[in-house]
Amino acid sequence: MKITMLGTGNAMVTKCYNTTFVLTNGEKQLLVDGGGGNKIFNQLEDASIDWKNIKEIFVTHKHVDHVIGVIWMIRKICRSMKKGEYVGDVNIYAHGELCDIINSIAHMLLNKKETDFIGERVHIIPVEDGEEREIIGNKTVFFDIHSTKAKQFGFSMIYDNDKKLTCCGDEPYNEKEEKYAKNSDWLLHEAFCLYSEADKFKPYEKHHSTVKDACELATELGIKNILLYHTEDKNIANRKTMYYNEGKEFFSGNIAIPDDLETIEL
Repeated sequence: MKITMLGTGNAMVTKCYNTTFVLTNGEKQLLVDGGGGNKIFNQLEDASIDWKNIKEIFVTHKHVDHVIGVIWMIRKICRSMKKGEYVGDVNIYAHGELCDIINSIAHMLLNKKETDFIGERVHIIPVEDGEEREIIGNKTVFFDIHSTKAKQFGFSMIYDNDKKLTCCGDEPYNEKEEKYAKNSDWLLHEAFCLYSEADKFKPYEKHHSTVKDACELATELGIKNILLYHTEDKNIANRKTMYYNEGKEFFSGNIAIPDDLETIEL
């Protein structure tokens, strides 16, 4: 399995795309979030991923930098279905409240011909805290991250028989996530900025983590590999080096700080 980071930035970035990624298992692909606009298609094209092959989407929460790209996906998919160019159905997973929001936004903003397939071939599927499903051929458990802001879900996926990947969304870890995150082979965790620049970026006021926080957590949870995303973009040119140098002081495992469009074998 591999992960392709279509975007790695937080909501306000301009030098990279908002955090969104594709997990690929053989021929099957899961899109996680969509970023804040139709640039999602540019990112998919540049990553050599055909959006028509995406049949499963998971949306973590209702913030615009995660949802709006999904609305664009729905628009494109429905238009393609109308023309007979999209094969099969698409499943869009989210917690119940968010499913209602996605459905409402789509029907408010899109033309009828772009929403005709919602409920017929475009399935907006609510998932519960702790619910298990098979996604891209892998056992996947969705869980509430207990956000202090908008309700948000993450997920834990078992792949290659016994490896585990856990996505904690884009907020700091909550101890209620321990049973999902502990001993993961890969932990996907937000790192808004360097701890050394916390006074500049004020992550704690925005309820976000620093590189130091994420890497200390990885050590505590027995993580093998940590992937840091949802960052600021003021250090984009030197982000890999700067974030790695701070992180390695607190975590001895592998630290991945991907750029947009970078693919990592899991």
